[in-house]
Amino acid sequence: MKYLKKVVTLEIDTGMCTGCGMCIEVCPRGVFVLFEKKASVKDRDLCLECGACEANCEFGALRVGRGVGCASAIIGSMISGREPVCECSGKDGGFCC
Repeated sequence: MKYLKKVVTLEIDTGMCTGCGMCIEVCPRGVFVLFEKKASVKDRDLCLECGACEANCEFGALRVGRGVGCASAIIGSMISGREPVCECSGKDGGFCC
């Protein structure tokens, strides 16, 4: 399931990637694949910006703005049982997802 297209903050530095595959293992959405012995982004728009890839990449090849935007709001609402609030409208408490 894709939520919003072309808004993900995910960045990969293939020069720092060793091809260990940890990002593939920890990504809950299957964003990564190995291509020519390096991690590659299969589909950026699947990323939920959870930060699992960045947190588990010991080589610093991945960066993602974890906990930002609507993806974080949706995940947080599933955990808390409350309405999602991402505040991307600029208004405190505004729901815009």
